[in-house]
Amino acid sequence: MIRMIFKFLDNIESYICRTLLAVFVTILFAQIISRQLFGYSFSWSEELSVYLFVWFVFFGASYAAKLAAHNRVTFQYKLMPAKLAATLEVLSDIIWIAFNCYFVYLSYDFVFNKMNLFWKSQTLGIPMKYIYMVLPIAFSLMTFRVIQVNYYKFVKGIDVRNPESQELDELTELDIDTKDDKVNK
Repeated sequence: MIRMIFKFLDNIESYICRTLLAVFVTILFAQIISRQLFGYSFSWSEELSVYLFVWFVFFGASYAAKLAAHNRVTFQYKLMPAKLAATLEVLSDIIWIAFNCYFVYLSYDFVFNKMNLFWKSQTLGIPMKYIYMVLPIAFSLMTFRVIQVNYYKFVKGIDVRNPESQELDELTELDIDTKDDKVNK
């Protein structure tokens, strides 16, 4: 039971992103059908879809951090000694964590201290505080995921890498092996 809970929490961004994607695509599809077939438009659908999409993007960024799949310039690490490359990668992750922590502080301060309590979304009437809550939540979660990836990498020895990057490395190695076989023949 505890393992199932930890597995769920470890994949929380994935579940949230799937749910948000399904909901906002369904809302947009219903809006299109309603407009085209019945000539009626839901006034709230586009606004809600935009908010769900924004939440989807921020939780997706956290999920990408979990997979170590954020866009980075990493070619220079292949040209360096392994220890130097690892040190510089950790340094860049520390800078990333510092940025995230500062952004969590700023967004938390904005949402809970500086935001006008009477700001509401235009058509839904939802207090904007709830929409902007994604900022401190997602950046806190992203910070946790960056730390988690480094923990897996340096403490447990598990290399968490972007699946597309792994596939590209395998294709590159396969291409090099194929060229070596042609040269040896």
